[in-house]
Amino acid sequence: MPPSSTRPSWRSALKVYFRAPVITMLFLGFSAGLPFLLVFSTLTTWLRTSGVDIAAIGFFSWIGLLYSIKFFWAPVIDNLKLPLLTRLLGQRRSWMLTGQLLIAGGLFGLSTLTPAGNLSTVALFALMVAFGSATQDIAIDAFRIESAHENLQAAMASIYIVGYRGGLIMAGAGALYIADSSGWQLAYLTMAACVGVGIITVLLRPEPTRASQAVRLLNEPLVRHYLRTSRHHPRWRRRLGAWFLGAVACPFIDFFTRYGTKALAILVFIAIYRISDLAMASMAYPLYVDLGYSLDTIASITKVFGLLMTLAGGLIGGVLVARYGIAPLLIAGAAATALTNLAFAFLAQVGGADWTALSLGQLVPELTAWPPLGEALLGVTPKTLLLIMTITGDNLSNGLASAVFIAFLSSLTSRAYTATQYALFSSLMTLPGKFLSGFGGLVVASHGYISFFIVASLMGIPAVLMAIWLRRDRELLGMPQPS
Repeated sequence: MPPSSTRPSWRSALKVYFRAPVITMLFLGFSAGLPFLLVFSTLTTWLRTSGVDIAAIGFFSWIGLLYSIKFFWAPVIDNLKLPLLTRLLGQRRSWMLTGQLLIAGGLFGLSTLTPAGNLSTVALFALMVAFGSATQDIAIDAFRIESAHENLQAAMASIYIVGYRGGLIMAGAGALYIADSSGWQLAYLTMAACVGVGIITVLLRPEPTRASQAVRLLNEPLVRHYLRTSRHHPRWRRRLGAWFLGAVACPFIDFFTRYGTKALAILVFIAIYRISDLAMASMAYPLYVDLGYSLDTIASITKVFGLLMTLAGGLIGGVLVARYGIAPLLIAGAAATALTNLAFAFLAQVGGADWTALSLGQLVPELTAWPPLGEALLGVTPKTLLLIMTITGDNLSNGLASAVFIAFLSSLTSRAYTATQYALFSSLMTLPGKFLSGFGGLVVASHGYISFFIVASLMGIPAVLMAIWLRRDRELLGMPQPS
């Protein structure tokens, strides 16, 4: 935590949200958030309402593994120039646009299908959307880190989450509302059109300043040594070897050189920080459906109201990081994420009880004596209130934890290898949780929702313990900017 004498004022901490690079992340965040639910919870809701078996729905969550292995092609995005597009738009914007076009194409393909009898084709188009989305994410993360100084990164991460959640509400509540009234095909076609928000942003915003690939490669001792010792090799082979060393090997060597023996501990911490949240996510929406919540209720509470709670959590996280530093917020975010999973276990336990059909006005007649509160709550059933309370805790904690952790990951990234290193970190962050989430349907089918969510909560304990342990390292959690 920064000393109180050097701690910025609340006014200074809030002013960062009005900077142009920060505002840009609002729209790019929307573009990044839009496709995610369309291949995850919105898709699983569509599959469940179409009668697809719960075990098969669980395996569909493995489509999200593409987000967790994106570091495999991140070096290409970091270094490969696209014909014509890179010359016109620059390295980062050209790859963002390419990912957006893949997303739009995949969503359009999904809009032409029905899940019954077409599960393999649905999976293929969903994979196309996920690949385009992961590619866009790599480029956006690099664009964000390169677009502003480190003192803006927490605010950019927070406003990115605001935009991201805006994309989620469009892909969640928006898609569910449209599906409820006009069918799933129109819902996915509308989402394809919404990709235009990201495309317009890419075309309007400038490319961040970045050293040329040749300069960056020649600055690497490993690459210079290779070029000196390979003079007798053909030119094409030397260029390919230098590119591979600079694009693939050097980002990893740089990270382990800067953090030494701490590097492995950092990677383990990254891998387990969000495991509790991600492992349970694939079964949340099937739970809502099986408890009898309507699509309209799911959309209103989990998407619209849930968005507000996530935005609040993200903005609070950004301000608190700017004022107090990252260490205490990492611990709080990990603990809150694990604890709020128990709320889902409680929802699964009592959400289907007969008494939930009553209204709060019937259960607590005294509410009528306190208008307008009583009038607002008279039509709310305890069952609906349970969902509201669950979503409040879950989304507040997730918004705060996400903002803090994105800022933490950004601080670990070297400006010379933004796309590759951040893709490695963000992939590692999601891989264990998403892999485990694929078995969620099997666990629920054999042991029920309650046991599943309790186990998911317990999985968050190691992250809390590691956050406490890492807090002792003031240099690391003080977020020094790597050279």
